[in-house]
Amino acid sequence: MAQRPLAVFDLDGTLADSGHRQYLIERTPRDWRAFFAAATEDPPLPEGVALALDSARDCEVAYLTGRPERCRRDTLAWLAAQGLPDGRLWMRANDDRRPARQAKLDLLRRLANGREVRHVVDDDELVCDACEKAGYPVVRARWAASSDAMKDAQEREGRT
Repeated sequence: MAQRPLAVFDLDGTLADSGHRQYLIERTPRDWRAFFAAATEDPPLPEGVALALDSARDCEVAYLTGRPERCRRDTLAWLAAQGLPDGRLWMRANDDRRPARQAKLDLLRRLANGREVRHVVDDDELVCDACEKAGYPVVRARWAASSDAMKDAQEREGRT
């Protein structure tokens, strides 16, 4: 039997509304420990959740996040609490500080590994551009606001 296509979802800004904790990275020094600890309180983003649930009807859902591996337990608990589909969670290594567009594309290539990818859903425009350039279909999650600090963290600090 053939494998179902993959539907790949980002977390912050796509499924999870991280707006309430962005102030923690808008100050100097940035408080990354508190920023990631507060992720357990993220409200779900209805547009992203609906798309994930709809995708699960005919796709295998996978989650691809720039969050560090040390956040795995909290992230899995959050996904389950939101009623999101079961799926493998791919996270960056704790010491991986590459820009999100590089780190996520590398992870995406590993998780896809010759499989059909129905779509990659992400709010980071640079990640979306990199995925499209690599030939993956993209849905740009434009339903949540992102701060300049978050964009900087994704691109220059390799933090999320």
